[in-house]
Amino acid sequence: MSISFLDHITVTAFSLESGAAFVSKALGVAPQHGGEHPRMGTHNLLLRLGATAFLEVIAPNPAVAAPARPRWFALDSLGPQSAPSLSTWVVRTTDIHHAVATASEPLGAVEPMRRGTLDWLITIPADGSLPLDGVAPALIEWHTETHPACGLEDKGLSLQQLEIFHPQPQRVSELLAALALEAPVCVRPAQPGTPAHLVAHIQTPQGLRVLSAG
Repeated sequence: MSISFLDHITVTAFSLESGAAFVSKALGVAPQHGGEHPRMGTHNLLLRLGATAFLEVIAPNPAVAAPARPRWFALDSLGPQSAPSLSTWVVRTTDIHHAVATASEPLGAVEPMRRGTLDWLITIPADGSLPLDGVAPALIEWHTETHPACGLEDKGLSLQQLEIFHPQPQRVSELLAALALEAPVCVRPAQPGTPAHLVAHIQTPQGLRVLSAG
């Protein structure tokens, strides 16, 4: 069985400026420049969370035309009044096609992607939605010699735990078991009337901080 690992957590925002402000307020550290995703009409900012993990802030890129297809991570659903939020996460595997085939939830088609000199494969639902209300991860297979986090500035951050809250926690647990995930992830039942959501506990130079919904 191919083991998978937590690769990065993703904050979605209508603009990079609002996403950066959200992360800076929560963690006391500003994310650094990332790059552009031409196929998706998006761009991002990044924060290193370790040698093989990072935090991403992603938003539609207003400098380019919208793609002919839905953008990933449900970004087309955001408007100027939408609050930035920790909306989803991404799991790394060395055999993405096998992982998709064995996953207990539909995670989307495997598609090639590029940002600058980086190439990878990633799962993207055709409608751009977030699987399982956003708590199911996207799958990624990097085609790089070293993990992209290695090239990011080390600002003293590390992910201590990712909590997943969902009204049907067993579905989430079954998915993570099918992916053979090795990561500091905890699945919990969402309180009645509370939507599914993620909570990241991140160690910072100022102490332990929490990142979640906006």
